[in-house]
Amino acid sequence: MSQNDAFRALDRQECLRLLAEAPVGRVVYTRQALPAVLPINFCLDTDLSVLLRTSPDSDLIRAIDGVVVAFEADEFDATTQSGWSVVVTGRATLVTDLAEHERLSHSGPTSWMPLRDAVLVRIESGIVTGRELKGTHGAR
Repeated sequence: MSQNDAFRALDRQECLRLLAEAPVGRVVYTRQALPAVLPINFCLDTDLSVLLRTSPDSDLIRAIDGVVVAFEADEFDATTQSGWSVVVTGRATLVTDLAEHERLSHSGPTSWMPLRDAVLVRIESGIVTGRELKGTHGAR
């Protein structure tokens, strides 16, 4: 990154702090050999993995269980031309342990959509990267 570059790399701790404050992110995965991106609300678990809650009938479940995926969240302000983006890359797994599922049913992510028999998905925070954009308003 050059001195004049408006971007700044974020360290893992900064990335996870920002991620914990974001209400919605995007899971990036492969569906039928094509890239797919799904906006979804989420939360971070105590082990700093990303937790998703979705329908048991979701195509997402079949596509990502046991597979390495990316998860991205960001926040940008068009007025100040500033913001940040964080990407977590890790293996996605269904939460199948009954005690863990029960714990996460109370403390895990809430869905904006009503779900019966919701499925919980954990994305390990294996690789965490992020960038911050400092305002460049008026720059061309």
